[in-house]
Amino acid sequence: MDSTPETVAVVVVTYNSERLLPDLIASLGPGLDGVDWHLTVADNASADDSVGAVRRLAPDATVVEMGRNAGYAAGINAAVSKSGPFTAVLVLNPDVRLTPGCIRTLLGVLRKEGTGIAVPLLVDGDGDLIHTMRRNPSVLRVLGDAAMGAVRAGRHPALGEMVTDERRYAAETVTDWAEGSTVLISAECWDRVAPWDESFFLYSEETDFALRARDAGLVTRFTPAARAVHLEGDSKASPGLWALLTMNKVRLYGRRHNKVATAAFWAALLLREASRAALGKAPSKRAARALLSRSAMREIPGPHTVHGRA
Repeated sequence: MDSTPETVAVVVVTYNSERLLPDLIASLGPGLDGVDWHLTVADNASADDSVGAVRRLAPDATVVEMGRNAGYAAGINAAVSKSGPFTAVLVLNPDVRLTPGCIRTLLGVLRKEGTGIAVPLLVDGDGDLIHTMRRNPSVLRVLGDAAMGAVRAGRHPALGEMVTDERRYAAETVTDWAEGSTVLISAECWDRVAPWDESFFLYSEETDFALRARDAGLVTRFTPAARAVHLEGDSKASPGLWALLTMNKVRLYGRRHNKVATAAFWAALLLREASRAALGKAPSKRAARALLSRSAMREIPGPHTVHGRA
């Protein structure tokens, strides 16, 4: 890493996140030790006191009140637009807790030639490894997931989108993309690739950003030398969120492939969700219905997609 002073724009998007904020904010100082940084929080019209909690716990932070639930990407874009000059953007979920020195280590990785995004090793609240690295979405990988399950399929590069071979998490490596809860983005990458695509509302926006960065010649680099804790959300348990995640996979795939390839990808996802729906899994029942609904696939995702009819 060169001698250029590092200034990190720390960006957090909140939505009814009041209970998560004390531990996140407490972890920022140790996690960003030795680095100049400023916190900007974009709040998507929380019904709780998320905004008040930020102002009490981090009085120097900038708070952007979106006035509506605008989605994750919109919150990120708005927060960065209100941040001062930066050499890197750190995007954090409210349920992340940084370990001491995490971001200084990530900054060293980010400065490696050709790197646009750096991501740490994540563990859950029990200290167990989270499989955060991902491969390109593909028809074969969806079928592998359907037949074998994501964890088993992920041990085979051709058959799994999620990288689940734990040996791959033991050393620094380049990955196609990584889950978006803890992402450090260089200023060059932000300038060349941003903004994040707000049309996804939630899910696949981090995939889209990382793949567009790679298209621009800037890779995502994983390092186990930097660590953070992610308590994780409830997309697998919530039918609405799982349906949105599934539909957005098709939307993203369709933007990068022709209609025939996209139809095959849609069919593979439908097979996966229908087979799991047959086992009584409510999230997959909702996802299968959404995939079969032309109106659901055409409409722009938003809060109604999660809580309404999708």
